[in-house]
Amino acid sequence: MTGTETATLAELAWRLAGRLAATRTRLVLAESCTGGLASASLSAVAGISEWHCGSAVTYRERTKVEWLGVSDADLARETAVSRVVASQMALGVLARTPEAAVAVAITGHLGPGAPAGFDGRVFLAVARRSRGATVCERVTGHTLAEKDRVPRQREAAALLLREALDALPV
Repeated sequence: MTGTETATLAELAWRLAGRLAATRTRLVLAESCTGGLASASLSAVAGISEWHCGSAVTYRERTKVEWLGVSDADLARETAVSRVVASQMALGVLARTPEAAVAVAITGHLGPGAPAGFDGRVFLAVARRSRGATVCERVTGHTLAEKDRVPRQREAAALLLREALDALPV
């Protein structure tokens, strides 16, 4: 990781921590391709435990099903790298974390060896509590600019932190 990449993740984490505190919002994450890097970056901020509930790192499909309630049928039909799975991950982690108000999830394929059309593709979903229910507000898809696996993981973690920032009021 270059100094610029480190600063970017750290800067995003600090900005997100400040926004969570300012809005008094508790956040939970569901991470697949990032392997917990977004949560680790956020957890480096002193005092974040007041607002960051944690992260479910569900790297394998079976773990997504068992921990977050992702549908086996949807995984078989859509694959883990899909809008529907990202949405289910966000809703599932939020449902299992009653103290959190917002959840952000990411799933994707960092490569190499990804099936055609999946190399460097990620999906992010934002869910929140609304009138006693959990609602998936949005799902976005991105193709990562980086070409190598580790830089892609950092890029994906930065996308997740940015998505969380965007989900909170200014």
